[in-house]
Amino acid sequence: MELGLVGLGKMGGNMRERIRRAGHTVLGYDRNPDVSDVHSLEELVGKLKGPRVIWVMVPAGAATQSTVDELAALLSPGDIVVDGGNSRWTDDEKHAVELGIKGIGFVDCGVSGGVWGLENGYALMYGGDADHVAKVQPIFDALKPEGDFGSVHAGKVGAGHFAKMVHNGIEYAMMQAYAEGWELLEKVDSVTDVREVFRSWQEGTVIRSWLLDLAVNALDDDEHLDKLRGFAADSGEGRWTVEAAIDNAVPLPAITASLFARFASRQEDSPQMKMIAALRNQFGGHAVENKK
Repeated sequence: MELGLVGLGKMGGNMRERIRRAGHTVLGYDRNPDVSDVHSLEELVGKLKGPRVIWVMVPAGAATQSTVDELAALLSPGDIVVDGGNSRWTDDEKHAVELGIKGIGFVDCGVSGGVWGLENGYALMYGGDADHVAKVQPIFDALKPEGDFGSVHAGKVGAGHFAKMVHNGIEYAMMQAYAEGWELLEKVDSVTDVREVFRSWQEGTVIRSWLLDLAVNALDDDEHLDKLRGFAADSGEGRWTVEAAIDNAVPLPAITASLFARFASRQEDSPQMKMIAALRNQFGGHAVENKK
């Protein structure tokens, strides 16, 4: 099938390649002309045959709103817009209404996989009407990992991004636990090879995971993380998870504490945040701040 893809950064560019490898036609647009297949959104829409599917991979908030507004003026009834960025689920509900007035379908899709997704596939959580999801299904199938798992129609509009938000909240807490354990091991005199302790956990333990594998990768690159500053940003989804927990009276002590630990990293050079920063760089290519 044909797909228009808006936003060709670290995620979008690799997604374009993976979809093409599955045999689909992808036309990509980005503000960077060096990676674009077309020069404008108008040209992108004009080159696709109807009914069109346009997948948006731009930053949440104003950038996504601007793109949806422009597409609303260019697309036709029966076309579908997929928001695959990290938008807040409440924005999805708004966009579905705005596009629905013009007969344009809307699907929200949480995407996880980072810089490894091109080869390993992307975990996908999508929300929307079943008819709209069905029109995008060949692209979901191309992006997902091999096997029976890795994608889910999570529910109605907003469900995909809500599920991805909770996923990221859990990710915050898991990374925080590894980071706290690493700092304690580094602190005591009796443990002389913390990196190899982490490596020993990769087989046969209940805490083995891909994040643990990435922690070992990071320690192989920089055994004591001496090159990193103990600072880790938050993407916004951790905050939204905690806010949703408050709204629904659901206790989230571990996730909430991990979010506050990110805030603490901005006040001092936190050893734990060195590990968090290293993990985020490993799985998502997120920027790190090196010591000067």
